[in-house]
Parts: sequence; C-alpha cells; structure tokens
Amino acid sequence: MGTQENKATARRFLEEVINRGNVSVIDEVSSPNFVDHTAPPGVPAGNEGFNVFITMFRTAFPDLHYTIDDEVAEGDRIVQRVTARGTMKGDFQGMPASGKTATWSEIHITRFENGKAVEHWGVVDQLGMLAQLGFAQAPGQPAGVAG
Repeated sequence: MGTQENKATARRFLEEVINRGNVSVIDEVSSPNFVDHTAPPGVPAGNEGFNVFITMFRTAFPDLHYTIDDEVAEGDRIVQRVTARGTMKGDFQGMPASGKTATWSEIHITRFENGKAVEHWGVVDQLGMLAQLGFAQAPGQPAGVAG
C-alpha cells in the first residue's frame, strides 16, 4: 500500500471512528498487533483498549468532531494536525460532566504496514481543553479562575 491509501485509511479512521463513533471500524483499519504509544494510564495500548477509550470519550463528548487541518505523508507514516471540538455531557476520566464546549488541537502520527495502522503517537492540547471545560487554569488567568 502507498501513501495515498494510507492517508485514505487515516481519514476513514477519523471520520468513522472519532466523528461517528463506529468503533467496529478499528479492527478494519488497524492491525491486530496495533500499539498506541499514547494510550491513557490504565488503558491497554492495543485495539481493544482503543475501542474502550473511544467509547468512553464519545460517551462524555457525544458531539465530538475532528477536522483535519494539515496532513503529511511520507513513507509508512501519516501525520495529521487536527482541531477537535466537543461538549462534555458525560463524566470522563474522573471529571464530572461540565456541559461546556471546548475546542483543542491534536497532532497524530500513525505508522502503517500492509495498509493497516500498526503504531500511533499523539500530542493533545490537554491544558487548553481542560481550561475551557473548567477543570484547569489557563496560563495568564488570575488565580482561582478556571474556564
């Protein structure tokens, strides 16, 4: 498989799994030996853990939507810079539902073999997200003020 096919698979993952919540697609686009190097603590790094995490994430943020801002492909890797947006309507990782909407940035790097994702690394603006949801203080805010 070439870079164009890998880009299409990465886009399919974002659209179907993240934006629509269709976790059955995970096994179609990821190898059985898939490893997520940025899995949250306590979440297995494979497909099963990713399925559990996405289900929890979309339960907390039912309107979750990712938009691809930039996409670069070289060799067996795809890099996507995305903007994520969602309203926290359910509890998530020990935080109660805030009812607030947040918009944050993420960068994802995925390595492919034979047309399927085998490794993933990600960087998420968690501080920006948490500040907008009211769980953290953004830099520059007065003490005691959270989003």
